[in-house]
Amino acid sequence: MHGKVRASVALENKRTEVREFDFPAIPADGGLLKVEKTGVCGSDWPYFLNYPKSKGSLILGHETVGFVSAIGASAGARWGVQEGDRVALEEYLPCGHCNYCRTGEFRLCDATDTLLGNGIRYGSTPISVAPSLWGGYSQYQYLHPNAVFHKVPAQVPAALATLALPMGNGLEWACLQGRVAIGESVVIQGPGQQGLACVVAAKEAGAGCIIVTGLSADRHRLALARELGAHQTIDIEQFDLLESVADHTGGHMADLVIDCASGGTSTVVSAIQLARKGGRVLLCGRKGRPVPEFDSDLLFRKNLTLKGMRGHSYQAVEMAMQIIASGRYPLEKMCTHTFDLDNVENALHTVGGEGERDAIHCCVDPWK
Repeated sequence: MHGKVRASVALENKRTEVREFDFPAIPADGGLLKVEKTGVCGSDWPYFLNYPKSKGSLILGHETVGFVSAIGASAGARWGVQEGDRVALEEYLPCGHCNYCRTGEFRLCDATDTLLGNGIRYGSTPISVAPSLWGGYSQYQYLHPNAVFHKVPAQVPAALATLALPMGNGLEWACLQGRVAIGESVVIQGPGQQGLACVVAAKEAGAGCIIVTGLSADRHRLALARELGAHQTIDIEQFDLLESVADHTGGHMADLVIDCASGGTSTVVSAIQLARKGGRVLLCGRKGRPVPEFDSDLLFRKNLTLKGMRGHSYQAVEMAMQIIASGRYPLEKMCTHTFDLDNVENALHTVGGEGERDAIHCCVDPWK
């Protein structure tokens, strides 16, 4: 291929810069993706704030949808795709041979760990690692031999398709790990894209009472939660959380609590308080700090199951793509903003709460 690849590079001090890169040579077991759109994940914000300082500049973005534009001689058979296929990528680049990979838990593979280890993954690998094009905020993205693909139906708009990973998280957390059963009560803390995905997942599973909690500033998100299937929403700045959940569940409290809120640690405490005896609690929102007021005695007094969650499985993303393609939910209302490469900095600030208002799920269109 001739010419250059334009990409937005994250720099220190909350800045981005559009740079040009050479097209990489395509090895026999690799390929190249022409990016259609890439979703802006909430996890991009802490990477933007901290990662470049210690690991170097990088191209962020890992919720990528695009077309396979070049493929090595042996890569097609390995991946089950061919040139021209429309696909969504997972962020993980697992080794494929460790115990986690062999048992289907490849999101836990050490090869994907860029924070605690020397792994690589899409959207969090520095440009100093050849061939640099590891992120979705770019016109093209390198297809690593261990890339994980999902086929995208032609009729699904690109912005909707970028919801595959956050929707996959919701299905993994609520259904596959949280094991929501028909008629159960579910409390979801945090009405961001992950929390809203959990609403859809709980609805699909047949939950009898879905309650979403948020702040007064989340008014539009709470309204969308109701459109997606939540039975009740609670503004915790206006109403007492525990009393409200007790009222909505007839005093039973929640069979499952999913904490999707990031930042403050108070939701860890409230999650445990909201669960019924014998209930289940999933901690899914990164806090970035310890929970000083955590009372571990509540776990055994209430006989709770408490589990931390990280990411999604392959199965969950496949389920997500089917739900997105079905059109059963107004998911297009989650897709609120689209930015070009020159405005990735604004996109990141928006996800971090410092940019455009009323954002839920943002996208970057590298050709806009």
